[in-house]
Amino acid sequence: MFKTVEWKKTGVVMIDPRLLPEKEVYRTYRDYKAVAGAIKDMVVRGAPAIGVSAAMGVALGASKIKAKEIKGFRKEFDKIASLLASTRPTAVNLFWGIERMRKVVEDNSSLAIPELKARLIAEAKEVHREDIEINKLIGKHGGALLKSGSTVLTHCNAGALATAGYGTALGVIRGAIEAGKKISVFADETRPFLQGARLTAWELKKDNIDVTLITDNMAGYIMKKGFIHAVVVGADRIAANGDVANKIGTYSVAILAKEHNIPFYVAAPLSTIDLKIRHGDDIPIEERDSSEVTHMKGKRLAPAGIKVRNPAFDVTPNRLVSGIITEKGVVKAPYVKGLKALFPK
Repeated sequence: MFKTVEWKKTGVVMIDPRLLPEKEVYRTYRDYKAVAGAIKDMVVRGAPAIGVSAAMGVALGASKIKAKEIKGFRKEFDKIASLLASTRPTAVNLFWGIERMRKVVEDNSSLAIPELKARLIAEAKEVHREDIEINKLIGKHGGALLKSGSTVLTHCNAGALATAGYGTALGVIRGAIEAGKKISVFADETRPFLQGARLTAWELKKDNIDVTLITDNMAGYIMKKGFIHAVVVGADRIAANGDVANKIGTYSVAILAKEHNIPFYVAAPLSTIDLKIRHGDDIPIEERDSSEVTHMKGKRLAPAGIKVRNPAFDVTPNRLVSGIITEKGVVKAPYVKGLKALFPK
């Protein structure tokens, strides 16, 4: 079984999904700036994986701070955290992972610096372990929503490659199969980065799960023909009212699902829910380089000089969401009340 991200003595090791499915390559990042670059350049992608990688990047950077006193240590630590926080604006798990590491420093400032560094490394490893455990709980709760014989449509990649392991949306599919149900999958290719075609299809095929690849603009036709029984996607940030930011094209899939009376589920850990954001209009949407649209593997597909828009995410309004699957169970409308209840004071 492949590993998405892993802590080793040599550094943070990540599979490079940009080279899949042709090559399975693992890269070692030996300092926090390299980890930040990996997050920004889509070596690591998927909100949970970004959160885990950010925590590991903080721990890696902190382990190399030379300051002997806590004041100097904290000054360098803040630089590390700030750089990692600047990499991707939409996935709230990034900031969650960094803040979790900040809390370790806040709670252990009286420790000797070597011991504080050890605590940070231990916390990063714990974030990784917890993410896999959380994904399996999401899979168990979500798998119960799917009937045996169902075919599920996915968009983008919310599997083991987008998390520390197992996956959120694909975790739901794995959870249903582990419960003895027969499940098939249709995977949208997910332009422009083709995460569905390159990653989801590869991951499911590797697990011997029945998967059929379609282009994004085939989804409506496939739904109308009755081939899809449920849609399950991941999320990069969920607002307090249940609006969901996810890979660009998710909103279109949700509208199509509503039109064809197909349940549309979102699978995400609590760390993806941002109660400070009231609704989806307040979620920052990352715009990426135009070359992702105009080129594919270095080959130009569009006229030179053409104007391009490349938002990496869109927002699906809560009225189109049938349920949000978390490690604590499935939340349904009204989402403001249901999501808030997941975080007891």
